[in-house]
Amino acid sequence: MNLPRRMRRLRLHEPLRRMLQSVSLRRGDIIVPVFVVEGENVRREVASMPGVHQMSVDVAVPWLAERANEGFGAYLAFGVIDRAKKDTEGSAALDENNVVCRLLRSVTAQKIHMAGITDLCFCEYTSHGHCGPLTADRSTVDNDRTVEQLVKQAINHARAGAAVVAPSGMMDGVVGALRKGLDSAGFTDLSILSYSVKYASAFYGPFRDAADSAPEFGDRRSYQMDPARGIDEAITEAKQDVEQGADMVMVKPAGAYLDVIRAVRGSIEVPLVAYQVSGEYAMIEAAARNGWIDRDRAILESLIAIKRAGADMIISYYAPVLARLLPN
Repeated sequence: MNLPRRMRRLRLHEPLRRMLQSVSLRRGDIIVPVFVVEGENVRREVASMPGVHQMSVDVAVPWLAERANEGFGAYLAFGVIDRAKKDTEGSAALDENNVVCRLLRSVTAQKIHMAGITDLCFCEYTSHGHCGPLTADRSTVDNDRTVEQLVKQAINHARAGAAVVAPSGMMDGVVGALRKGLDSAGFTDLSILSYSVKYASAFYGPFRDAADSAPEFGDRRSYQMDPARGIDEAITEAKQDVEQGADMVMVKPAGAYLDVIRAVRGSIEVPLVAYQVSGEYAMIEAAARNGWIDRDRAILESLIAIKRAGADMIISYYAPVLARLLPN
């Protein structure tokens, strides 16, 4: 065949292929999740997330120090408390000495060079598993009362040493309230990473095992986004949060929402974070353990796709593996 341009010419030689790559992925792009629990010397594997553990503060701190030494720059902390301490209001979330606050203080005291990001939500702390106090008829979360409580939670995290707070409950007006509350408390330099675009997804199941946060009844569709709604709503949510003071925004999940990541990236001027969620992780692990896919290649391909779609940073459970697979 007489072809003036053969696309394979630039694919034939490995050095050329490497030089022509336009999407880069490095350890510094990854935010490391950590599930911190009460007690001492606790390291408990999550059954639905092989390789991921719940850890007590004394175990989590050296684990994070390892990640810092590997070149990972930030962690995202989720608190997991005993069920006996949960109530309808999620009161333990406001305890200045809960596991998240103790982790933040310990990481600071050990001078671990990572930015602490904290998940702001009540689902891990409420007896009913929803993301805040409920309305009188228990039909959904009371938006405004929850926002008030989230501001208190954020200030506690700021005092304990958080660099970033990340409201995840999809409450209307939360970013503006957080910015005002944090500024009034003297934390004008603390950043807000808003879960601006968070879908009511089927991919969260393993996380709810890890965080013990499954709803006791119903679901979260009255406050999380409908996957069938369309991209315009995602753009509106992200823009509203930026206008209210979000320093970064998030799209969650990532893998099934690459089109949303691309659209949001083109509509805002702040950094975009995407969350490769627990279900995405669990599917790769299950397929790899059955010998159906090449695990390392699948991990990298899934993350490169998220970066290619427009994410600046990615929350992923694969940090220990990526320390082997990615450059620093």
